[in-house]
Amino acid sequence: MRIWTSEHIFDHPWETVTQAAWRKYPNPMNPAVIGTDVIDREVKDGVLHTHRLVSSKWYFPGWARKIIGSANVCYASEWSQVDPNNRMMTLKTRNLTFGSFISWDEQMSYNPHPTDPHKTLLRQEAVISVQGVPLTSYIEEMLTSRVSANAGKGRLAMEWVISRLDAEVKEITHEVKEFTTHARKSTDDFIKTAKKSFDNLSVKQEEQHQ
Repeated sequence: MRIWTSEHIFDHPWETVTQAAWRKYPNPMNPAVIGTDVIDREVKDGVLHTHRLVSSKWYFPGWARKIIGSANVCYASEWSQVDPNNRMMTLKTRNLTFGSFISWDEQMSYNPHPTDPHKTLLRQEAVISVQGVPLTSYIEEMLTSRVSANAGKGRLAMEWVISRLDAEVKEITHEVKEFTTHARKSTDDFIKTAKKSFDNLSVKQEEQHQ
């Protein structure tokens, strides 16, 4: 059995990071993850509970495929909880494919940084166990190395998503500003036209009375 842990600090507030976590896939940094499907979602006591099916590609070397087999698409179950009131988000993932030989349990948590509320602390832990096949230690070590590599890619992906979110906000802000400016100009033009029409009408009425 192998246990891998890691911590990372995002230079963004919790609300931004958790939004990015929902929109993390697909991304160019983690092409192995090819899809996520919501199986169930509900809100209990203000906490959002979601169960998703994660589809991905596991690229094993030839010697490992001979031992545990291969699959075109690998699946995993992901359970998450988002508590906006307490600003907590947790995700737990377990593999479904190769479950007879491999047990891969991963947990992630996003919380505000304890000393800086404008930053977010990510904690990750993965527990990997391989049994019932030869070379279990080698396979466990290979999978642990993959977890570490994917974690680095995942952090880059989060920054990529956050940059896209920022771009979307700027674009919306720009569009709202343009709309407001156009609406204000249209209102001003309408008032000027109405005032001119009213003035012309007043002049005609005066001329009729003379």
